[in-house]
This record gives sequence, C-alpha cells and structure tokens, in this order.
Amino acid sequence: MRVMHCLDKSIILIGMMGAGKSAVGRCLQQRTGFTRFDTDEMVSSKFGIPISKIFSTFGEDKFRETETEVLRRISPDQPSIIVTGGGIILREKNVGLLKRLGVLVWLVGEEGTLFNRASRTGNRPLLQGKNPRKAFAEMLQARLPLYAKIADIRVDTSALTDEEAAIAILTKLKGDCRNSTST
Repeated sequence: MRVMHCLDKSIILIGMMGAGKSAVGRCLQQRTGFTRFDTDEMVSSKFGIPISKIFSTFGEDKFRETETEVLRRISPDQPSIIVTGGGIILREKNVGLLKRLGVLVWLVGEEGTLFNRASRTGNRPLLQGKNPRKAFAEMLQARLPLYAKIADIRVDTSALTDEEAAIAILTKLKGDCRNSTST
C-alpha cells in the first residue's frame, strides 16, 4: 500500500457490494465538501434506467463498457469523492483510471455482513440466480486479491456506522499526510 499525501486528490471507494460505499461516500462528501461521483448512478443516468434493468436488457459487458466510459469523464484535477461499483476493478483499464484519480480506499467487511447488506434491497443483478449466497461468496473470493492489490487504504466497515467509516478514512488520510511530511 502506497502512502498518499493530503486531501489534494480524490478519495475513491472500492469494495464489494454491501460494504457501504454509497453511504460512506455521502458522509465523506458532507465532511470534505468535495463533489461526489457515483459510477453506478452515472451509468444508470446515461441509460435512463436502473442498473438491474441495464444488466437484464444489455448485459454485464455493456454495463462494464459504460462504467469505463463514465470513469474517463471524471477529472483528476479537482479532488472529489468517487463511489464505484463492486466490479469496477475487474477491468485493468479501470484500475489505471482509478489510480490516476486519487487514493483508493477499500471498504471491507465480513462476508456474512456484506451479503446481508447487499441482499437487503433485492435489486442486485448479480445476486438474482438460484443460489445468491454462493454467487456472492464466489464473487468475493475472485475480487479480494484484486482489491488488495490496488488499495492504498483499507477500512473494515463490519462494525462501523457510515459516519464512523468516513471518519476512519479521513483519519487515515491525515495520518498518511503527517507521516509523509515528517520524513
């Protein structure tokens, strides 16, 4: 994990569905005053329909292509809060775009907690099969090494409120700032 300097770059939230990226992103936006971009919201807006409908109508590949397209439109010149979909890290070109934008904060959690949170709404397209728990576990296991490889900071949200997670992120970023300026 590389050390990031002060809050002069975007804070990018990565992690599995259910980790709290959207809610923590809103808390970070309030605390920093930064503009917030949510890649799922941007993709949904581009199509004019919900994510679940994009998946069922156009498929995951078209969703992922559009996800990359909206990511390219976010400027690295103005610090912002960027909330990503859980699978954004599956495309290597997205990882490059994310790293260019700022510090990657991986929101992690216990598998059961993440699954329970993710399945609450019932509108997760990748959890619509016969065995959503098994699908979730397989997705998580496939994505864990990808998140771990690119994350600058890791925050476990299992036992934190969204506000506590936002504070933990900002504390870690400020700590990294102090550590990098005192060496």
